[in-house]
Amino acid sequence: MLIPARMSEAEEQRWVTVMLDKLAAQESRRTLGDTELAERARRLSDQYLGGRARPVSVRWVTNQNTRWGSCTPSEGSIRLSHRLQGMPEYVVDYVLCHELAHLLVPGHGPRFWRLLEAYPRTERARGYLEGVVAAERLPHVPGAHGA
Repeated sequence: MLIPARMSEAEEQRWVTVMLDKLAAQESRRTLGDTELAERARRLSDQYLGGRARPVSVRWVTNQNTRWGSCTPSEGSIRLSHRLQGMPEYVVDYVLCHELAHLLVPGHGPRFWRLLEAYPRTERARGYLEGVVAAERLPHVPGAHGA
């Protein structure tokens, strides 16, 4: 955050507080809680999977750094990586659909991918996630900025 040099320390502190409050409000609007995530999963199941996938629990987790989501069909539980928070809605919806499909088909065979064909943004979301993974692999150059 840039602050004009002419600001007094009190003005600076007030401005920082206002801006942090704004950022927190934006983040809370952008990030779904577990309850909203479960409701979203129910709507996606109804819309794209005929309501057949009914998870017992859907929640965000912070211990998945190599996967976007995971599913335990025997428990009916779906977990999404916190790294998805703040990504476009269609990407989160795709990962939810992916994990919902695993409640119906455990592996990644043809039947599984046929289920996901119902979600119209599957290819776009997969491309987005592949781009994120590719960008994470790029060497970080201090002080460099993207175009």
